[in-house]
Amino acid sequence: MKKYLFVLRKPAHSGIQLQEMLDIIMTTAAFDQPVSILLLDDAVFQLKKGQQPENIGLKDTAAIFKALEIVEVKDIYIETESLQERGLNPGDLCLPVHGLSRKDVARLMKQYDVVFAG
Repeated sequence: MKKYLFVLRKPAHSGIQLQEMLDIIMTTAAFDQPVSILLLDDAVFQLKKGQQPENIGLKDTAAIFKALEIVEVKDIYIETESLQERGLNPGDLCLPVHGLSRKDVARLMKQYDVVFAG
């Protein structure tokens, strides 16, 4: 069984690409593949509490992330420097995450058989 890591860099509500990537993550996990997610750069905004995307006709990506638990995606990593650079802290997020230092990102990626970047 291969281990999958999905690396997300784009902010919430930046277009259809994020929703498609979340669909791929859900599908991969639904077939009992070990799946983890790493949020870098502006992707940290995807888990920010209090989003109201329905006001602009988009889906709430934070709600989709919460649904990942159903398919047993439990390991969501977030680069702590990306959070800090954007004025956020773990308390601003809607889900618990594993904080990861920028210097440890490459080491995390090496632990996976397949790495998707989106």
